[in-house]
Amino acid sequence: MANSSHLARRFVGSLRPGGPSLSDRQWAERQLLDSERVIWCSLSGPDRRHSAAVARRVEQRLGSEASRPILAAALLHDCGKLHSGLRTPGRVVATVIAATIMTTPEAVAEWAQSSSSAKRAIGRYRSHPELGAADLMKAGSDPLTVVWTKEHHLPSSQWTLEPNVAAALYEADDD
Repeated sequence: MANSSHLARRFVGSLRPGGPSLSDRQWAERQLLDSERVIWCSLSGPDRRHSAAVARRVEQRLGSEASRPILAAALLHDCGKLHSGLRTPGRVVATVIAATIMTTPEAVAEWAQSSSSAKRAIGRYRSHPELGAADLMKAGSDPLTVVWTKEHHLPSSQWTLEPNVAAALYEADDD
């Protein structure tokens, strides 16, 4: 799970309304397949603004190595959060619950399948890497994009991408 300063910055950033600038939006949309663009445009304005900033930082760090699938991974890594339907206050609650109550994969799965809509939303929020990866696989995304979406909250010892690419994606998201 991300560190507390990262979470605090994300929370404050999510309170500012609106999406990315026009130039960042146009740049981001050029990096995506048509099917990926539909998913990205479904994200909230603050989530698109965050992901565009992540992708720009990845591009700066990797230079010519920042291929389209890598930039798409940066832009879409959090797309599974759409399944939760949660906005900022609900995400704060979900993050606290995930850190204190849902500490096992079994607990996350149980919440994600709960008959309680609130528990189900929180479980789906916590499952966003797997849900997003499944969405991107259906959308025909490059395997690298799918893999990073699924692995972006795992410890570095469990990443399967090239170490320099995974580190650039992780560090850009944690800035």
